[in-house]
Amino acid sequence: MTVQNRDDIHPGQRVAIVQKHHQASGKLTEGVVADILTSSPTHPRGIKVRLYSGEVGRVREILE
Repeated sequence: MTVQNRDDIHPGQRVAIVQKHHQASGKLTEGVVADILTSSPTHPRGIKVRLYSGEVGRVREILE
């Protein structure tokens, strides 16, 4: 399930993201949110974040 509301995501949260080059396969990458890159309050394809590992993608799941 794609997380579409920016208010649902906070730095330090553990999430699963899909990176752009994995959108076709749907492969998820787990990590901790460092920065929220989407500035609008909602986004239909998911909120874009940068993980502490440096990977960027759209949030599919919140893992806590």
